[in-house]
Amino acid sequence: MSEINSIEIIGYLASVMVAISLMMKDIIWLRWLNFVGCSLFVIYGIGITAWPVAGMNAFVAGINIYHLIKIYNQPKSAD
Repeated sequence: MSEINSIEIIGYLASVMVAISLMMKDIIWLRWLNFVGCSLFVIYGIGITAWPVAGMNAFVAGINIYHLIKIYNQPKSAD
């Protein structure tokens, strides 16, 4: 049986993070966990020289950051 190398572990962690993010009800947690998963997929994609994987996940990570900035810059509602 072959050993699992570190890049494969990063790929598995990325998959788990994205899967967990999609179970979140809180949009902020969803965005943060998805961002972490996408960032790990960028590292994984670069590590296995899969440029479409790295590029697409870098794009999605950017979308997550954009939405997080929008969320954090919203004025607080006075309830």
